[in-house]
Amino acid sequence: MAWIDGRFEETVLTTSMEGALNWANQSSVWPMTFGLACCAIEMMAVGASRFDLDRFGAGAFRASPRQADLMIVAGTVTFKMASRVRRLYEQMPDPKYVIAMGACTIGGGPYFKYGYHVVKGVDLVVPVDVYVPGCPPRPEALLEGIMRIQDKIRSRKLAKNGVEIPPVPHHSGRVALPPSLIKAC
Repeated sequence: MAWIDGRFEETVLTTSMEGALNWANQSSVWPMTFGLACCAIEMMAVGASRFDLDRFGAGAFRASPRQADLMIVAGTVTFKMASRVRRLYEQMPDPKYVIAMGACTIGGGPYFKYGYHVVKGVDLVVPVDVYVPGCPPRPEALLEGIMRIQDKIRSRKLAKNGVEIPPVPHHSGRVALPPSLIKAC
């Protein structure tokens, strides 16, 4: 937009529609309150006054998936819980983002080796945008993950007809349940 620069007063700001929409979306990320285990305590600490998540525009934790655009999966995902996590993800409006928080969420943690009930990573259930490692991760790490989500929103591109070009997920998003659990459902 170099041809328009310098033609207006100093108080006039020019930008593209894509840039304005991305700025508005990154400044109003609404996470869903969804904690499964001990990592949820650290997620709650991020909303407290010490870490002040509101300064990033993400302090309004929503109780309904229909009002949220960020799912922070914090804790151990079991096979029984996997279908509920997927259902909540599908109820969220587009564009939606997922943060996998903690070792149990990312790869099953210490429970995967000896537990038959733990999913080896929530990325087998829903497509994950940002991984926050740790056991449990510090609140500062979750803040960094939210800033990476905001970077992703800022760099989002729109097609010529105004529709977002979606990224291609690397997983199908479905978990194959063991036969013993299929009979129980």
